[in-house]
Amino acid sequence: MLKILQKFICLSLLTFVLIACDKTKEEITTPKAKAKLVSFGYNLNDFNVVNDTVKSGDTFGSLIDKQNLSGNEVYDIVAKVKDTFDVRTIRIGKPYTILRSKDKTNKIQLFIYQPDNLNYYVIDFRDSIVVNKKKRPLKFIKRTIAGALNGSLAETLSNEKVDPALASKIAKIYAWSIDFFKLQKGDKFGITFTERYINDTIYDGVDSLKASFFEYKGKNIYAFPYSPDGSSGKLQYYDEEGKTLKNFFLKAPLKFINITSRYTKNRFHPVQKRWKAHNGTDYAAPTGTPIMTTAAGVVEQAGYTTGNGNFVKVKHDRVYSTQYLHMSKILVRRGQRVTQGQVIGKVGSTGLATGPHVCYRFWKNGVQVDALRLKLPTSTPMDTKYKQKFLTEITPLKKELDSIASLKFKN
Repeated sequence: MLKILQKFICLSLLTFVLIACDKTKEEITTPKAKAKLVSFGYNLNDFNVVNDTVKSGDTFGSLIDKQNLSGNEVYDIVAKVKDTFDVRTIRIGKPYTILRSKDKTNKIQLFIYQPDNLNYYVIDFRDSIVVNKKKRPLKFIKRTIAGALNGSLAETLSNEKVDPALASKIAKIYAWSIDFFKLQKGDKFGITFTERYINDTIYDGVDSLKASFFEYKGKNIYAFPYSPDGSSGKLQYYDEEGKTLKNFFLKAPLKFINITSRYTKNRFHPVQKRWKAHNGTDYAAPTGTPIMTTAAGVVEQAGYTTGNGNFVKVKHDRVYSTQYLHMSKILVRRGQRVTQGQVIGKVGSTGLATGPHVCYRFWKNGVQVDALRLKLPTSTPMDTKYKQKFLTEITPLKKELDSIASLKFKN
């Protein structure tokens, strides 16, 4: 009896072990559920996915037609979505995604078109045809850098892994305060700005400038954006004391181009081959470069003379006038009112000129003067009722800029 009992216990233990092993094996071999692969807000594991780009000859109709839809259905779809998505705007090279059912019918469920990195259109075919324009989530990251010019501003920013397009934004902000032709290699700067990222990973360029300074003639020129009334949302730029950077006159009629000849009472004329006064400042630039009026006013003259070539003269007020010579093309007419920074002509070499440039002349009370040496009037300063709030807001920005710059240049 004892032997029978022992055999029964051994058999029971063996059965338990075998069952346990079998369950362990089952747990090991059972495949895990697929991790969600989400894009555009949809779990791609639920669909048969087609990713492609628009090719030459593709149209929305031809792309949809490949999904086993009749011509009439395609026509109806285009008619239904046209108010939100003009299908004629799809362009070669732009990506699109088609999500189809995973059953035998392989029926189209969604069509997604991306005109750019941020925006996309979704046409949903599942119940009734619905179209929506959507945006990918944006993330803004603040960044502060300090450095010294090494080549052009755009080149220097590029070396700091910053979108060079920021250079043109900065040039516009400082157009009234800094003559970028006079910036030199080694001049220091600091910039605080925000950069955009799509879906946390795709870099989408610089969004906005928060604060900056540039070393100019031995002094740091600060710039802080601020909207005094807070309601219009239109930003103006002020220095650390609340003084406006926007002056009555721009520093120059061109952007980022070299000065080749300055105002002087005695210069050897390259065409006439004799010594004479040069009552202007020459800015060399390629033919066709836009020429801007440095202040708002009325076009007093626009025409041609043997010496000046094609030229424009602008009267700004009772005191100041400016003139722009040797244009290849005049873009304004006499009597026309122009705004500061408006393009009034294109660089050329008409008249007595050896190469393409603009000769910029400046009058004060009817007398030609050196624009580079003249102390020009500024615009209206910030109203005192806004100043304390402005100073409070910029204090941490300036502190951060100065701190980064101090660390960068302490050696």
